[in-house]
Order: sequence, then C-alpha cells, then structure tokens
Amino acid sequence: MTKFPYLKQDFLASIVVFLVAVPLCVGVAVASGVPAELGLITGIVGGLVTGLMRGSSLQVSGPAAGLTVLVFEAVSQFGVATLGVIVLLAGLLQLAMGFLGIGRWFRAISVSVVEGMLCGIGLVIIAGQIYAAAGLKAPESGLGKIAGLPGMFADTLGSSEAMISLAIGAGTIAVIVLWKKLPKAVQTVPGALAAVVLATVATLAFSLPVATVQVEGLLGVIQPPGAEAFGELANPAIWGTIIAFALIASAESLFSAAAVDRLHDGPRTEYNKEMIAQGAGNTLCGLLGALPMTAVIVRSSANVSAGAKTKASRVLHGVWLLLFAAAMPWALALIPIPALAGILVHAGWKLIPFGQIKALWRAHKGEALILVVTAVSIVAVNMFEGVLIGLALSVVKTAWEASHVKMEIIDKGAGPIQAYLSGNATFLRLPKILDSLESLPQDRPVELDLSGLHHLDHACRTALESWAERHSATGTEPVKVTEPVAEPVRAPAEKVTAA
Repeated sequence: MTKFPYLKQDFLASIVVFLVAVPLCVGVAVASGVPAELGLITGIVGGLVTGLMRGSSLQVSGPAAGLTVLVFEAVSQFGVATLGVIVLLAGLLQLAMGFLGIGRWFRAISVSVVEGMLCGIGLVIIAGQIYAAAGLKAPESGLGKIAGLPGMFADTLGSSEAMISLAIGAGTIAVIVLWKKLPKAVQTVPGALAAVVLATVATLAFSLPVATVQVEGLLGVIQPPGAEAFGELANPAIWGTIIAFALIASAESLFSAAAVDRLHDGPRTEYNKEMIAQGAGNTLCGLLGALPMTAVIVRSSANVSAGAKTKASRVLHGVWLLLFAAAMPWALALIPIPALAGILVHAGWKLIPFGQIKALWRAHKGEALILVVTAVSIVAVNMFEGVLIGLALSVVKTAWEASHVKMEIIDKGAGPIQAYLSGNATFLRLPKILDSLESLPQDRPVELDLSGLHHLDHACRTALESWAERHSATGTEPVKVTEPVAEPVRAPAEKVTAA
C-alpha cells in the first residue's frame, strides 16, 4: 500500500467520474450526429491514454459539450467517415504546438473571448437540443434554431408523441436541478445519471413512444480513416475545420486546467505537456474514427470533489468505461434520446457565464461587449469564425487602449499657441489629434511639442508633418516642432577580466 498511498481515494473517485462520464459521453455523441459508442471510445482514450500522460494530474478528458456544435457541423459537411481524419490531424497539430512550447501561450487569450465562446456554444446547444428533446429535426444554422423555436413548440402541441418526448426531456432537467437539493448521501449518485435512469425506467414502465439510442456495438463503430477520407484533405474547407478543432479543443483544455488547479493543492499543470497529452489522445481518437476530446471541467471538478489525489483515478475511470462499453452495450439501447437532450440543455445552460457578464459590465464594459459579440457571432455564423471575430475585437481593443494620447493646448491670447502631445501617438488616435490641431486659428503661430510622446508611428508623423506644412502655408510663422526625446543608447558594458 505504500507504493499506492491514495489507492482507496482514487478508486472511489474513479467510480464517481465514471458515473458522471457515461451519460455525457453518450449524450455528446448523439448530439454530434455520430453513434453513441464513439463518445464512449473517446472517453476510454481520455482515461487510458491521456490520463496516463503528464500535464495536469487531476483533470479528466473525454468528449465535451463545447465541441458538439463544431463536430455536428463537420459531420454534416464532410461525413462521419472523414471525422477521423479531422481529429487525427487536429491531434498532430496539438502535438506540434506542445513540442514547440506554444501551450502556455493559450493563457494569453482574452478571458472575454473564451467566456463568449462558451456562451455562444451554450446557446446553440440549448436551442438545438430542445428540438431533439421533442423528437424533431433542428434547423442547421444557429440563428435558424433560435428563430424556429416558436414554430417548433406549435408543432409539439399538435403531436402527442412530441409532447411526451419533450416532457421526458423537461423531466430530466428537473431531476438534475432538484437532485442538488437532496441529502448528501443521495447525491453520491450523480444527478445526470439518476435522471437518465429514471427516464429510462419511466419509458419502459409506461411503454412510452420515444426514440432511444441506436446501438451498433463497440467494434462495429470503430472506423479507421481510409484512403477516401484522406482524399478529402484536397478540399481547402476541411483545413479550416482541422485548425478550429485543434485551437478550440486546446483552449478549452488549458482553461479547464487553470480552473482545476484552483480546486486543489496538488501539482500545478505543466501546460506544454498537457497540450502533448491532449494531442496524443486526439491522434489516437482520430485513428479510431472517434470524437475529438478535450479536458472537461464537469468531470474534472467531480474528480477533485470525490477526493482524487493522483492520475490513477482518471485512468481507472477509463477502465470502467471500457468494461461498460464491452459488457453492457445493450444498456445504451434503453436510453431515451430526449433524456440525453435534457442533459445537454442543462450542460449548455451551465456554459453561459451569467455572473461574469454582470461583473464585466460593471467593471469593464469593453470586455463585456467582446464577450457578447463573440457569443452572437458564433450563433449567427459558426464557432470558428465567431472566435476569430472575438479575438480580432480583443486585439483592436488592446491596441486602442495602448495608444492613449493626451493633447494640451495653451493659448495665452498673445504670442504662439502651444500644443503639447504626450503618450502614444498611433494611427488609431490620429483623427482625434488632427481634429484638435485643425481647430486652431489659422492666423496664429503654433509650437507643437512632441517631447512627451513615448511612441510616434509613421502614419502620425506623416500626418503631423502635412498639417504643419498646411498651417505654415497660410502666411503665418512656420510651425515649430519639438521632436520626441530619443531613448538613450546604452554603451556596451566593458569586459572585465580577472587579474
């Protein structure tokens, strides 16, 4: 026992994580438009492969609700057979980023963009899974899903089967929410698992006419990508999807690692090694034709809360997933699809950062605006382009704030007007600078003092020179310009040799 001092804690934690993971693995797979077993395969790889590797010791990897929208779009556009190629190359890209030391740079991504990404994903998941809960086909676009909800509810009211299906989904959500109010002893069973079991029992007991999960068997769904799938790489559109998989999965995993580090006092995450671990897992998932993986905060927090101390808990959870998928595939066929939809609606709701939006709006309205625009862009366009829009806005905002410039005008009524510029004069502030200068009287001499500027870019310098020429051309004295103070050039240190 001295070799494994925490075996008991890790064993018990692994059971809890396994029970949390089963309904989420199956639900994410079904919502992504692929066989349910592929979600379990990704969970198994996340436990047995990524779980064994170094990086973050307590976070757990598997199929994530955050990638559901992107995977569904990829499967719709390129087909299930090509999914393996996309995940494989995304994994190789993650491995390259990890070995090149890029993993830690993901911590530099604006939190507003990440929260906006999660918010947008949550909205699309909620809207899409409401259709699934009613047993109806959802529109393809995010805006179409939201705009079509009133019509969907109208169609549901006219169909008893759709009403029953939607009631099971709503009941699943109710059980998950209310489960947290029950005694702690009862809560040792995860609410999502309890909700699925109750929905399954109710469906069987009353012979309810609802769709259940289609089962093909674990070996039957493993489809390593073939030559035809690799032939899709000639399509330029697929590369955007591959890059999106790699970047978004990496960002979600590394932000999850940072969150998990705040939950425990154990070893801190080694970000580049965690990137390599995620890349190795996704490479194998791609070779098996399975779903992409990320580190998942729901499973990870459950792991920490259950008392896990080492990576053994997440490896054991992969063992239990493998045994379940191999020995009890028939159990999947009993699960009602609207119950899985209810689980994902609840997961999507938890992705929306209501508290952060309020806090950001009070303290940093610009950051709150980036969050909202990122979320709306994901709903209106797609996830990859929505994140790019958010990142672009974040860069522009940072550049704008970094180009603070102050202009002070001193006019004593007689003699030259003195204009002092200080701060950073960049093209972003050029309109404001020129408006102030052009408002000065044309018949008075001007002294323009630039000595207080830390930075003067080429666009600003050219514009200021042009303004000075125009002002001087009116017959007044030429504009006197005091140049910025150059940074002192430090002489190289003298080499000292020992006597």
